[in-house]
Amino acid sequence: MSTQSHYFIAVPIKERLKEQLSTWQKNLQPLLTYKQWPHKDDLHITLKFLGAIGADQIQNVQHAFKRLESLDAFSVRAKGIGTFGQPDKPRVLWAGVEKNKALMALYHRVEDIASACGFTKDNRPYRPHITLAKKWQGPPSGDIVQKIKRQYRNEHSLLNIQEVVLYQIHPQQTPKYEAKTVYQLRSR
Repeated sequence: MSTQSHYFIAVPIKERLKEQLSTWQKNLQPLLTYKQWPHKDDLHITLKFLGAIGADQIQNVQHAFKRLESLDAFSVRAKGIGTFGQPDKPRVLWAGVEKNKALMALYHRVEDIASACGFTKDNRPYRPHITLAKKWQGPPSGDIVQKIKRQYRNEHSLLNIQEVVLYQIHPQQTPKYEAKTVYQLRSR
């Protein structure tokens, strides 16, 4: 019987942006009642959650995603703060990522490769973001979340995307995500 671990494909973010977003997390933690605030080294832009992959299958998956290396590196803007879920008890707090043509091409390539490997395509619209906190706990926030969104709406950084990573999830560790394979995009 093969052992299985969970994996996902994502864009890593550079140290400078990790530091900026980590500072945002520290400033927001006293104001918002989230159960989980990801470690700064776990911050990323998810492209595709793959789920459980057996040890006997992982090499095939790693090899299939090498096709990403034919794509060109590009830039996007990380900007502002948003949420998923109810306005006064949002389940996820995130930093926004612009949805430009190059990022969407990368996302669609990842979906196509994953589908060819037997993974189900995601039917939901892709909403690129960097998760800052998740799993709201406690009473509704009133209008504090809306105030925070307004406060951070003009905050932004340029993000140069030069690689994509296949991460393995280690739920009981901190940080939780281990880079298993790095795919370098072509330099422009």
